[in-house]
Amino acid sequence: MKDVLFLAWNYLKYHWAKTLFLLMAISLVIFIPLALDRLAEQGSEKLLRRAVSTPLLLGARGSATELCLSSLYFKSPKLEGIPFNKMKDLEAQELAQTIPLQLEYRVRDQPIVGTTSAYFSFRGLDFAEGRSMALLGECVLGSKAAEKLNVKVGGSVISSPAGAFDLAGSFPLKMTVVGVLQPSQSPDDEAVFTDVKTTWVISGKAHGHQDVDENTADSLLLSRSKEAAIASPAVLSYMEITPDNIGSFHFHGNPLDYLINAVIAVPKDKKSELMLRGRYEQGASDVQLVLPEEVIEELVDTVISVRDLLLLAALSIGMATLLVTTLVFLLSIQLRKREIATMKSIGAAPGVIRGVLLSEILMVIGFSLLLAGVYILLLQRLGIPLLEKYI
Repeated sequence: MKDVLFLAWNYLKYHWAKTLFLLMAISLVIFIPLALDRLAEQGSEKLLRRAVSTPLLLGARGSATELCLSSLYFKSPKLEGIPFNKMKDLEAQELAQTIPLQLEYRVRDQPIVGTTSAYFSFRGLDFAEGRSMALLGECVLGSKAAEKLNVKVGGSVISSPAGAFDLAGSFPLKMTVVGVLQPSQSPDDEAVFTDVKTTWVISGKAHGHQDVDENTADSLLLSRSKEAAIASPAVLSYMEITPDNIGSFHFHGNPLDYLINAVIAVPKDKKSELMLRGRYEQGASDVQLVLPEEVIEELVDTVISVRDLLLLAALSIGMATLLVTTLVFLLSIQLRKREIATMKSIGAAPGVIRGVLLSEILMVIGFSLLLAGVYILLLQRLGIPLLEKYI
């Protein structure tokens, strides 16, 4: 038996190029269906886990899927906002706790989530250091956001413009970091949390600026009289909220009319949930109240259907590869007639010759399985964390 394995191993080693191509082809045919199934299962599990833990979402009427993806996973929202008074209307019904979400802005690649401190207890998030935001201009970082931005408690981050041509539409605000969250293996790890009013400062709906008095230069004024001085846009707006200037920050218009992207509604009980869903299904047409679990389950069903199609395609390719591999071995045997004849001439029994050929095939299959296992381990180390980044 050792002689058979020795001959088989040395043949594969001598023809290393052919062996390598066979190993790559067979291992990929084994790996691809397993990887597709693993990624689809992992992604579906993560999607559903986040959705199941969120009872209800209130948002502008439109795509329920877009509302859920934006609110649960902080994808850049492409949906209309709703006035803040819609959340107050929901609160007035006294059937659910409400948590606002404003998601339009970012700090570099990290999403800014304008909300309240209630969000942390709702998601079960604990602080690694520091505390929750309490004043205008304070923020809390998720664990990965703190690592990527290289900021600790006491440091600061600056909001980014909403787009290349939105330099005047949003306010680059320097926010003080007052807390860092412990890792939660969820989209919360990537986020920068702040009070929803701070996001209104970023949007330009609220601002603070230097005082205007009789000593202010004329170049900073539109007009001056004994009774009043009217400031021009040249008067500098503060880019950072500090204890010294926080009193100068003020809102323009009615804050109840300001927009937010969504509201998480946590009903008191099942009866309250059913009452709310009934009221909003039969009520106003400009907002919708959705059950994230139902919406994401539909999305997961679509993902599973696509996975099944891809698996079918992968299996078809696998069968084709198996046939080609079989043809390669048969042609190899034909090309090795002189070698086989020599083995017979030196006294090798037919069983030994068949054993050598079979051992070569089994070795190729065995090494292909090992290589596919290495691919799976790499997927666990690299692919799954990459998937978590987007889910």
